[in-house]
Amino acid sequence: MKNEKYWETWGDEKLQSFQEDFIEWYEKEKRNLPWRVNLDPYRIWISEIMLQQTRVDTVIDYYYRFMDWFPTIKALAEAPDDKLLKAWEGLGYYSRARNLKIAAQQIVTDFNGEMPKTIEEIRQLKGIGPYTAGAIGSIAFQLPEPAIDGNVMRVVSRLFEISDDIAKASSRKVFEEAMYKIIDQKRPGDFNQAMMDLGSAICTPTSPKCDQCPIQKYCLSYEKNTMTNFPVKSKKLKPKDVYYIGGIIENKQQEFLLEQRDSKGLLANMWLFPIKEVSKERFEFLQKTWGKEEAQLSLDFEEPLLVAEENPEIFEEYDQVVWQKRALGEVTHIFSHLKWHVLVFYGRQTGTLTTNENQIWSTKEEFSSYVFPKPQQKMVELYKKESRIEE
Repeated sequence: MKNEKYWETWGDEKLQSFQEDFIEWYEKEKRNLPWRVNLDPYRIWISEIMLQQTRVDTVIDYYYRFMDWFPTIKALAEAPDDKLLKAWEGLGYYSRARNLKIAAQQIVTDFNGEMPKTIEEIRQLKGIGPYTAGAIGSIAFQLPEPAIDGNVMRVVSRLFEISDDIAKASSRKVFEEAMYKIIDQKRPGDFNQAMMDLGSAICTPTSPKCDQCPIQKYCLSYEKNTMTNFPVKSKKLKPKDVYYIGGIIENKQQEFLLEQRDSKGLLANMWLFPIKEVSKERFEFLQKTWGKEEAQLSLDFEEPLLVAEENPEIFEEYDQVVWQKRALGEVTHIFSHLKWHVLVFYGRQTGTLTTNENQIWSTKEEFSSYVFPKPQQKMVELYKKESRIEE
């Protein structure tokens, strides 16, 4: 049925009935979300960027903080980079936060500080693709534009038994055609949000709750009991494994060495304990040779540190550091295309450690003032756990 377009068989009467049933359900069951309080395009924009690949429950607290810190487009355009990234800390995909600021500056410069009101102009903003433009345009300005994401593709593929692979960019045209046919011209924003809610709560990836579905009687896959065959999606490439060793280095002032990442690339300008990429073989050798022993970390600098007979060649560049005779453990983190494995070691400064311009010494209490990506947060938690630090 790949080449058949079932939505073309719908007449005006069926289409109107479908839209009325769907909107009626949405009015009764819609989720109470902070960005739905009004039709402010700024609030809608920020929430939609945050919600990309992130659960609603996770986003809510971030959203409140972000709107508190940057209540207007102008405030966002003028936001210090460190504060902006701090507001985004933990959400991941930090390029999205940077793009928000660039787009806010575009709005201030090119649109007199107000969100543009046409899809074409909204699409000109940095970081805004077809989905986000459709969400802003339909919800804030009632433009009959679909907002097509994974949830919507799943609903529509089941509704019309669309067998085009949703992992392929070329398939988007098919879903756009179907959505332009069925979207409610008078209430496109509510229609798109109904799609979002239906895909999130009822038409789920596995075990869809068809008995609760408000559009069950219109659904071709329900009629044919083929719901679990849709959507068709080819398998994603497995993230590439990358191996690092990480060093938590403490001095006598109980400060820890932090390094700032380069201004471009993954985790740009963010702060981590020193890390160094190694081969998988080296990683596994250190993991085995410097395995975790029962000895607890000593936080008292007057007590001798249980160290190796020879200082292991972990970070050759830090020759004024003595390393604990065990690895603290491993932390892992998956980015969209990479999986980081970080084997973490603890060491103490024994002499004068020369720092670079991208390095600082920081106490634990000062950590909150720096922007830490998830791998760094996990290393901090590992250190706290292994050294029995109380919050």
